[in-house]
Amino acid sequence: MLTIRNLSKTYPNGVEALKSVSLDIETGIFGLLGPNGAGKSTLMKTIATLQEPSHGQVSFDNKDILKNPNVVRSCLGYLPQEFGVYPKISAYELLNHIAILKGVLNDAARKEQVNALLQQTNLYDVRKKSVSTYSGGMKQRFGIAQALLGNPNLIIVDEPTAGLDPEERNRFHNLFSEIGENIIVILSTHIVDDVSQLCPNMAILVDGEVCVNGRPSSLIDKLNGNIWRKVVDKDQVEQYKAKFNVISTRFIVGETQLTINSDIQPELGFEPVQPDLEDVYFSTLSKKIKTN
Repeated sequence: MLTIRNLSKTYPNGVEALKSVSLDIETGIFGLLGPNGAGKSTLMKTIATLQEPSHGQVSFDNKDILKNPNVVRSCLGYLPQEFGVYPKISAYELLNHIAILKGVLNDAARKEQVNALLQQTNLYDVRKKSVSTYSGGMKQRFGIAQALLGNPNLIIVDEPTAGLDPEERNRFHNLFSEIGENIIVILSTHIVDDVSQLCPNMAILVDGEVCVNGRPSSLIDKLNGNIWRKVVDKDQVEQYKAKFNVISTRFIVGETQLTINSDIQPELGFEPVQPDLEDVYFSTLSKKIKTN
């Protein structure tokens, strides 16, 4: 269990990146969803003990990781949003080096683990190539491989599918569905589909605050009967935004589709639709904007 209580972070320039964040994260894949600048990366870096919070507590298996960072560092796999690689070192050599840094010192065990992870991330055939020559998707898979070294009990991945093509995203989903059965995996992303397909539990972070928290299915159920859609002329969009709670607009084949959150039919022509996690996300953002 990872327990976060009243976690806040204010940077020297006065920016409040986190505002009293509290979460309980159990075994499985936990989705942390939010727009760019919501504070997701700050939260991930704090959990990974790469920076200290201004206030609050973080414990892993009832041990305070802020007072004793090695509690989490010894069992952590971390894939940051951006990571650098040595320009002329092969994937195999770099994984082998990182494995040594993580304490996998037995030569035979280390070789077996490195080869297994290269196979698991579909990089074995290009293991002798420099990681700097890899495509974006291949680099992300390498990042996942290094995060899995040492059999971690906690894995943090920050925006892992950003920029990946559909095939690479599907490969990522399959891989993390497999590894997330017995350990804690925190998936930080702004891509709703990643959370929808992978995460039994989630939270939405906006402006450094946890706005909603729970099972995606339960959060979706709360919107049943409240989501309406209608296609309107483009020049009518602002009129509807002024009159109704428009949570999203989408341009489809030259037409504008409005999605509205309302207890009753907004007006004739609006059709009720079954809500999904995207509606939860946009409703949360809309509500947050209105309260600011």
